[in-house]
Amino acid sequence: MGKKDAGATKLPVDQYRKQIGKQDYKKTKSALKATRLKAEAKKTSSGFRDAFLVIAAILFFVLCIYAFFYLNLSTELNLDVDVD
Repeated sequence: MGKKDAGATKLPVDQYRKQIGKQDYKKTKSALKATRLKAEAKKTSSGFRDAFLVIAAILFFVLCIYAFFYLNLSTELNLDVDVD
């Protein structure tokens, strides 16, 4: 079995990867650079979005606690006014 015979039995996955690689070479360098920059921007923006969501959740939780105590205390004050 020679080298040519061994190369003919490639996996379909390897053939697919080779075909995809050839398609990337067909693209211009500016298109590849734009795609790479877009992917990097998406990665960095997700960090900001996650941080914003965590801060928003904490603020919502604090607001819920504040509203709970505000409503409980305001009803007690109204009852005191009615009793007098």
